[in-house]
Amino acid sequence: MITRSFVARHTEAAASPSTQHRAECPSKGVSLKQHFNFGQHPEYGFVAAPTSNTTPHLAHWYLTAEQFEPVPGMEGLYRLTSPEYDGVRRTRQAVHDLRRLGFEVHADYTLDPAQSAGPPQVQPRAGLMERRSRIAQAAGIRSSQYRPPVTVQATPTSPQPASPLATSGQGRAR
Repeated sequence: MITRSFVARHTEAAASPSTQHRAECPSKGVSLKQHFNFGQHPEYGFVAAPTSNTTPHLAHWYLTAEQFEPVPGMEGLYRLTSPEYDGVRRTRQAVHDLRRLGFEVHADYTLDPAQSAGPPQVQPRAGLMERRSRIAQAAGIRSSQYRPPVTVQATPTSPQPASPLATSGQGRAR
């Protein structure tokens, strides 16, 4: 869940520099060069907010590319479009993508792919891979069930005599 300080920082129009410095103090282990903050808002769902270290037009471009839209009336706050469609995974992917591009991103624990475990993965049953491998190998081998085709020596045959009902080409045969 998003912390109260995150909501307070982004609902006020102007935060004092001392508050921002305390939130981003290096002694607390947080970089002074943060570019984006991600969290969950009680009203807007999954949200992202660029810091003052990122220009507004660049932040808008990156966040809209990651399927976030500006929140009307809240300058500098973006919400995830359609959060009911796998919102946690999409937000975690946005955090991952922005970090891969070189941005410093702060995210809530559940939304940070570096700090929390990912969604549960379906584990294949024991022996399933071996069974599939055997089936694939068997499909590639000619079955011993089928015998090779028997080749018959063709003997020269004489031409067949014409049928007795054949006509001389005039009229229809009866």
